[in-house]
Amino acid sequence: MNDDQEALRDGARDVLDGLASSPQVRAVVNRGGGWDAALWSAMVEQGWPGVAIPEALGGLGLGTVEVAVLLEGVGRHAAPAPFATTVLALDALTEAGDTDGIASILSGETLVCVAWSRRVDAVRAESAGSGWRLHGRPDPVPYAPSAAAAIVVAATPDGPGLFKVDLDPADPARAEPAMDRTRELGWLPFDATPATRLGGTAAVEALTNRGATYAAAEMLGGADRVLMMAVEYAKERVQFGRPIGSFQAVKHRCADMLVDVEGMRSSVYWAAWCIGADHPDASIAASTAKIWCSDASKRVMASALQVHGGIGFTWEHDLHLFMKRAQLDQLTFGDASYHRERLAALLRPRVEAGESIL
Repeated sequence: MNDDQEALRDGARDVLDGLASSPQVRAVVNRGGGWDAALWSAMVEQGWPGVAIPEALGGLGLGTVEVAVLLEGVGRHAAPAPFATTVLALDALTEAGDTDGIASILSGETLVCVAWSRRVDAVRAESAGSGWRLHGRPDPVPYAPSAAAAIVVAATPDGPGLFKVDLDPADPARAEPAMDRTRELGWLPFDATPATRLGGTAAVEALTNRGATYAAAEMLGGADRVLMMAVEYAKERVQFGRPIGSFQAVKHRCADMLVDVEGMRSSVYWAAWCIGADHPDASIAASTAKIWCSDASKRVMASALQVHGGIGFTWEHDLHLFMKRAQLDQLTFGDASYHRERLAALLRPRVEAGESIL
């Protein structure tokens, strides 16, 4: 991290410590889940949604690494706010040159969700005169119940495409029950729904790379927080007259968790840098980060449960907040299985050409 990125991380920690503490997150969870308006307002005031948007459009003009810095902080606090969704939507609109509504998104007045499905043909697009119509239903969409518009990946006759859909305010998506109550989820069924095309295969690939990397960054933050929780508990919990952290089996658990977290950190920031630098390996790096973080996150959460013992399974302990959030992030923008297949497809031409894959 350079000095500016360190300062951004410290500033983000101050905001999140003040507005996304455990009692504040639990207040959102206990009322049924969703997002915290005060927290989101503070993020907007700090300019977070526009961190990677050019200054000419009202953003901060920074980059993808800075987005990852903020997302790591969001994940570390299980912060209930639509930050990742908003950044993704703004990225897609900016790259497509659709800048008319960007100001209202940056100001927090308008919320835009992102609908991505593992099966691209879950939503199909067909041309209708000078426009497009969407049919089908994507996977459950974070923040769909509160969104005024959606960025949607859909199958077209010439490959996957990226579309923008204005949602009907009179008929919003219903918030569905979900294990992770730090975010809201809803279904978005499309039945000949009018849509504007933003781009083709390249736009979908860019969205997938960013979405996978941003989900990985949140998992990194959550895993790092859970590691710290486990270490502190191992220092305090006494059995047989000694802290359990002095037992070799517990030490090894915590050491393995640290190795996983540091691997997550390396893969996340490599992917974020590749995307920001428009590196030719951006897709490879993004899928690698999603694979590693999805698998490592599961291991870290499982080890933390073992270290905490019975108390880790209770509603009163914060561990379940991070575990449930991680489970959604592990699936968002493709699970590890999806990205292994994607990575194999990306690397196969190098193997067939006798080139190194590293």
